[in-house]
Amino acid sequence: MGPEVITSLILNPMENFKEEFKVKGEEVIGKVKELIHEGNVRKLIIKDEDGKVYLEIPITLGLVGALLAPTLAAVGALAAMVAHLKIEVIRTEEAAPTAPPAENKA
Repeated sequence: MGPEVITSLILNPMENFKEEFKVKGEEVIGKVKELIHEGNVRKLIIKDEDGKVYLEIPITLGLVGALLAPTLAAVGALAAMVAHLKIEVIRTEEAAPTAPPAENKA
């Protein structure tokens, strides 16, 4: 069974919204990798079931390859110590493309 998803969409003026996933310790690294590769994630916050924050990961376009390895190592070490975690995901809302203005033909 996959991670339990708790979606609490909170819209704000910055057009960010939050999602929260409950995952088992052994699923954390895979879920973090998946979220990073989605592209619209701005920040990951890893917490325990009680809401205590263990790790905050700001996601930038430059967080790939060699820069990602130490972050995943820290997530793996955390996952080895805690059985169940929550991952709070802060995303940016991608604006819908706007249609070009219609030309007036008279």
